[in-house]
Amino acid sequence: MNPPPTAPTGLRARKKAQTRRTLQEQALRLFLSQGYENTTVEEIAAAAGVSHMTFFRHFPTKEAVVESDDYDPMIVRLIGQRPTDEDPLTALHRALSHGLATVYATDRQALLVRTRLVLRTPALRARVWENQYATEQLFADALAARLQEEATLSTRVLAAASLAALTTALTCWVDGDGADDLPSLVDEAFLTLRGAGGPSR
Repeated sequence: MNPPPTAPTGLRARKKAQTRRTLQEQALRLFLSQGYENTTVEEIAAAAGVSHMTFFRHFPTKEAVVESDDYDPMIVRLIGQRPTDEDPLTALHRALSHGLATVYATDRQALLVRTRLVLRTPALRARVWENQYATEQLFADALAARLQEEATLSTRVLAAASLAALTTALTCWVDGDGADDLPSLVDEAFLTLRGAGGPSR
């Protein structure tokens, strides 16, 4: 009897996701132990037990193995699910907080290691800045789409400010070696955006 047609697809998808995750885990381990610049794609692939061609089927560049994640699409989806009577900044705050809580609960240490690596590696830090504009556009468009409107200067400013708040909270979290509660830092950053201020750290 032939297996259901969805079974192989599901198995392939799981194997692909596992290979991708293993590549990222091994890359972070090698970057931490011998430095980002001193680590080659071939070394990452060998540590993950795959060929360097398999690496490139999952990631187009060495930088991508660090910066690639599913966070942006998840936030866009969460923004779209916020109530339409919620003000835009609250919608962004709650969508970002919800998405971050999911990652924080399951991959807290990996998030800390990866963020620290990005902040301390000039090549990776530059790539993050390059990608920032695209992320701002995604969030601004998602804000507008939830109200069936076009993105405006206001939505773009709110998206940019929210990303700045998130980035600053992440930076403070890494500076404190992960001792603080990251979701609380994000909440504090958004309070500051609203002009409410908050205790200095």
